[in-house]
Amino acid sequence: MHDPVGAEPFQVSVPDTVLADLRDRLSRARFPIEPAAAPWHYGTKLSYLREMVAYWRDQYDWRKSEAEMNRFPQYRVPIGGKRVHFILERGSGPDPLPLLISHGWPGSIVEFLQVIEPLAHPERFGGDARDAFTVVAPSLPGYGFSDPPDAPITTRDMAGTFHTLMTQVLGCQRFVAQGGDWGSMITSWLALDHPENLAAIHLNMAGLRPAFSSADLAPEEKAWLDAQATRTARETGYQLIQATKPQTLSYGLTDSPTGLAAWILEKFHGWTIPGKDAPPPFDRDHLLANIMLYWLAGPNAASWLYCSRFDPTVRQVPPGKRVELPVGVMLFPNDLAVPPPTRWLERSYNIVHRRDEPDGGHFPAFEKPQLFVEELRGFFRKFRV
Repeated sequence: MHDPVGAEPFQVSVPDTVLADLRDRLSRARFPIEPAAAPWHYGTKLSYLREMVAYWRDQYDWRKSEAEMNRFPQYRVPIGGKRVHFILERGSGPDPLPLLISHGWPGSIVEFLQVIEPLAHPERFGGDARDAFTVVAPSLPGYGFSDPPDAPITTRDMAGTFHTLMTQVLGCQRFVAQGGDWGSMITSWLALDHPENLAAIHLNMAGLRPAFSSADLAPEEKAWLDAQATRTARETGYQLIQATKPQTLSYGLTDSPTGLAAWILEKFHGWTIPGKDAPPPFDRDHLLANIMLYWLAGPNAASWLYCSRFDPTVRQVPPGKRVELPVGVMLFPNDLAVPPPTRWLERSYNIVHRRDEPDGGHFPAFEKPQLFVEELRGFFRKFRV
């Protein structure tokens, strides 16, 4: 891997006037009534949101979050006329394995702040430097500090952008990739469209689905599809809104930090500890740093990936194909997607490793950073030259 070609060093630095405006808006938050029902059943719990807004306004220190991000070298590079932001942490030792990690919605690079250093420098955390990765963590186009596209694009488009980032900007001719949420689809399309540069991929969510006939499905696959339909019935309303009328939604979320926080925090609860009357199990400052990236950039373009929801070819492996590269998966019971049977996964992927965890949800690098690091070290170890 060589120095980034055509990229400019970048550091996060938000003007004080932007932060003052945010505090003013938070001080004037207007809260709705709440129905008599089980907490979180109809959305973000009112008392929890009041507490988070008060903490955001009076105690949260964005400058500390800035400093945490700025610990890592960052760049922005034009690809296809739009600047892509990425963290680049070079690994220890003489031959660290390049690793591309991709987030999704409503996440960001903040999900990876606790895992980048252990992945790049395992010897600092009781590990072996031979397991080191050079970590590349981009912000998806339209997220964080990456420019928004001019109109909605797809995860397959983003896979092409990230392939350019890894091979042309960074000079990687052989690398590995990991992803969850939209990142799982980006990683999957990378493996389908650009397998010549990838050694293996790892997913914590099955990104793509096969073309199938119900007559061909095994009983466990049919049962899983029913379970998945039950789970998503109450969990995917946001997808329909962001897929059909994202512009209308964006006016409220762009104007109100309280509304934006409610929209995002509900997912960190419902996709991690569904049904529990407890706060999302994440550090408050990291939750707010993640929300801040949507506030600073504006949340509109980050929702545009959902506009592809009604195009089955965007989420479906082309007929007669599957990802033939080695694929590892680590799946969690509280994820938005119910962990599918291996038989279903093997219709789309060459599964060589599967790990099912007894608990946990949609954001493993954020929720269980040590487990996430150990999993990637172990799985990718066999693909080092």
